[in-house]
Amino acid sequence: MGYQHVENLLIRFRGQLVSIKTISGGIYEGSVSDVTNDYVALTTKSESGEGDQVVVLLYSIESILPRTNG
Repeated sequence: MGYQHVENLLIRFRGQLVSIKTISGGIYEGSVSDVTNDYVALTTKSESGEGDQVVVLLYSIESILPRTNG
């Protein structure tokens, strides 16, 4: 299976809150800010209100779960 399907799905979720589980068991939650053919960048918010950016490689993604902002 190509990673084009994962990339297209993440493009649809651009700007929305998602949870991504990786093959290694890591779970990342944030708003999709950038998608390329290699990675997705998520913007996370810390308790202080500042946004951090997390980059997840597409080939390491096991599942994607859209989240609500509420």
